[in-house]
Amino acid sequence: MWRACLVALPAAGRAAGIARRRVRDALQSWGLAHLDETATLLVSELVGNAVRHARTDESGLELRLETAGTWLRIEVSDGDPRPPLPRAPSGLEESGFGFVLIEALAGKWGVRETAAGKAVWIELSTEKADEPGDEPNVIPACGAASEKG
Repeated sequence: MWRACLVALPAAGRAAGIARRRVRDALQSWGLAHLDETATLLVSELVGNAVRHARTDESGLELRLETAGTWLRIEVSDGDPRPPLPRAPSGLEESGFGFVLIEALAGKWGVRETAAGKAVWIELSTEKADEPGDEPNVIPACGAASEKG
C-alpha cells in the first residue's frame, strides 16, 4: 500500500527538529517504528544541508515521506537548483560527514530537479532485519508534532 506525507519546513535551524518529529510520527503511524533511528538521523542531515547550503527563502523547504512495499523514501526539496557536492572530510573536521552517513545507511540516494530548485532523496528498506518478510500493520497519517524547535 502506498502512503505519503508532505510537510512545509521553515528555512531555519528549527527545521531539522520539526522534520525529525514528523518522521517519527509518520513511521509510528505506518508501523515502521523500527526505522526511527536511521530515518531521523538521515532526515537531520538532509534538512541541515538544505538550511546551511541552499539559497532558499522562508517558505522554500519541503519534506516528503513516501512508502510503498518494501521501501521508504525521504525527500527534502529546496529552492536552490545547485546539486549537493558530497565531499570526504579529512582529519578532525566538524562538518562534511552528512553524505558519508547517507552513503553508509541509505539503500540509495539521489537528486532530482524540481520546478522551484531540487529535491535530495534517500530510500531505506522497510523490512525488519530480524524478521524478514514481516508485513507491518499500517495506518496512514503524518502526525501532528509540536512546532517547537
